[in-house]
Formats: sequence, structure tokens, C-alpha cells
Amino acid sequence: MRREQKRERILTGDRVTGKLHLGHYVGSLKNRVMLQEEYDPYFILADVQALTTHFEQPELVRQHVREVALDYLAAGIDPDLSTIFIQSLVPEIAELTVYYSMFVTVNSLRHNPTVKSEAADRGYDDLYYGFLGYPVSQAADITFCKATLIPVGEDQIPHVEQTRRIVRRFNELYGTVFEEPKALVGEVPRLIGLDGKGKMSKSLGNAIQLDSSKSEVEAKLKKAVTDPARIHKHDPGHPEICPVFAYHEAFMPEESEEIREQCMQARIGCAECKQRIARRINDVLEPMRERRAYYEARPKQVEDILRSGTDQARRIAGETMQEVREAMRIDYFTGE
Repeated sequence: MRREQKRERILTGDRVTGKLHLGHYVGSLKNRVMLQEEYDPYFILADVQALTTHFEQPELVRQHVREVALDYLAAGIDPDLSTIFIQSLVPEIAELTVYYSMFVTVNSLRHNPTVKSEAADRGYDDLYYGFLGYPVSQAADITFCKATLIPVGEDQIPHVEQTRRIVRRFNELYGTVFEEPKALVGEVPRLIGLDGKGKMSKSLGNAIQLDSSKSEVEAKLKKAVTDPARIHKHDPGHPEICPVFAYHEAFMPEESEEIREQCMQARIGCAECKQRIARRINDVLEPMRERRAYYEARPKQVEDILRSGTDQARRIAGETMQEVREAMRIDYFTGE
């Protein structure tokens, strides 16, 4: 049973477009596990928003809902402290998205930096309505449960700012219903991919998934790109351009300075460096493997967690939408 608590509410989550990886863990999941002790967190499995780019493969979205839920539970998200829910099963979010869309301009969405960046990455010349309206949908995600604190990476700040503008405009038009949410920006930089070409990403195939086995972690790191200027073991290294050193900083910060000096002085080779970080990453993943095995063996329990979380989200959504309809004067037949 989820513990009831009157604390500041957080909304965060993921588009369910694939399994989560180490970049997600470093950038958000690790912090989410800590935040659940202090706040009232709602974790959204954003399947509707996954369809903005995967509408032709709904069967994959269905599969990824379960995989990401397992990632959450394996990472340490506690369903007794947190609400994990499925976006599409809270129809009030879709209703609120429609109401917001009435007063959000197309130009403001086209100029959203995150929308522009992802559209460019995907080669979209002509934007789909759902893709362009992603920030409006996200505003509904945040406000349906009246979340006031939103943990995000720097690239997601424009979405939170868009939500703040929507909340201000709604309150101006209809009266104060919502509080403007605040962005909680993590201090950890994005984890670079194994290929060294950009951020770790499931779509780029340069990631270590959270459900990776010990041998898979070792094999992937063995092939990881390192300092291109270091040809031989006795050549001085340049840690600042080495993706593997970035993993040392993320997972072994207390030892990273020593590794830096050893690399620059050619006292450690790339193979040994990779072995050390592989051991550390496997130490981090081992308790996740144990929790994942527990939940994988109990699919009914996972389903019950998602049902319970979604029911809780719907209860909150119903209360919010009653306020919204009253404020907008569309609460018909309430006197009967």
C-alpha cells in the first residue's frame, strides 16, 4: 500500500520507447530514488508521447511499458513511496491537453528549442500534430496531479518553461487553479555514448542497458572508444576526450583524479582502465539485477503496482478536472 504523505509533489518519468540505460540512471533514476524519501513523486510511463515518434509500432510501445516499469522497480523506485502510472490510462490528461491547446500558439511550439532539436535529429521536415504538441501534452502531465517540482535535464527546461506559461495563461483566463511548477535541474552531465559520438542513447545503439548481464557490460566496455590520440600503452593519455574516463567520473568520482593522473602519465593502459570501470558498473547493477529477477518472477505483482498507481493517478486527475471544469464554466449538470 502506497504511503500517504503531504509533501511537495514531483512529476517525472520517461517516454516508453525502449529499455533504460546507464545514462538514464546517472542523469535521473539515481536521483529519483533519493527524492522519493523526501517528496511525493509521480512517475509517468508516457506511452502516448512515445507514439509521437512510434505511432506505426504500437506493439513496441506496449512492450516497453513493462520493460521501463521493471527498470524503475529494479533501480529502487518503491511503490509504497511513489506512484507509477500509465499515461494513456489517465484520460483526464488527454482532456486537459485539449483545453490547453486552445490558447497555445503554433509559433511558440515551433520555436521550442527541444522540439526543434529533436525534429532536426529525426529529419522531420513536416511536423506531425502530435509531435509538435508534445510540450502541451507534457504540461498536462505535470498539472493534472498539481506537481510543483519537475526533475529535468537541461534540454527539458524549455518544456517546463512552456508549462509555466500555460499555467499563467490558464489562471489569467479562468482563475487560479494551478501553481507554476519549478524545474529541478540535476548537476550530473549527460553520459557520453560508448562510440564517443554523443550522448548515450537507446536509439543510437551506444548504450549499456540497465538489464545488462555482467558479461554484457564487460563486452560493451571492451569495445568502447577511448582517447583516439593514444595509440600505444606508453603514450600519455588525454582523459578529457576519453568517453571511458567520463564513466569513471560518473561512477567512481572518489578515484577519478587518480585515474586521470595515471592515464596522463601512461601508468595505466586502456584495457585495465576499462576493466576497472566495468567492475564498478557491475557492482552498481548487481542489486538492480536481484530486484529485477524478483519482479520478473512475479508479473502479477508488477501489474498490480501499475494498476494501483494508475488508479491513484486517476483519483487525483478527477479532483483536478472538477476544478478545471468549474473554472472554465463547463461543469454542466452539476446541480442535478
